[in-house]
Amino acid sequence: AIQHAIDALKETMKSDNKDDIEAKTKALADASAKMAEHLYAQGGGQPGGASQQTGGAQTQEGGAEKKGENVVDAEFEEVKDDENKQK
Repeated sequence: AIQHAIDALKETMKSDNKDDIEAKTKALADASAKMAEHLYAQGGGQPGGASQQTGGAQTQEGGAEKKGENVVDAEFEEVKDDENKQK
């Protein structure tokens, strides 16, 4: 169902019909939501299930410090072009 929705959206995007494109996009979103529900139900909160995968995305967002990346806090001053021309 998802592949069919993708193919239909790709075909519709060749036209400039905004309403059709939005309808096909919604159909694709609905089909992918059904798949996500199914995967979440299969995971059931067990290790390695879909519910654990969503938790991994949350830890990835704030993981810059955890990965050992060097983050530099710097100050800057914005110089406008007009100021440079006058000097």
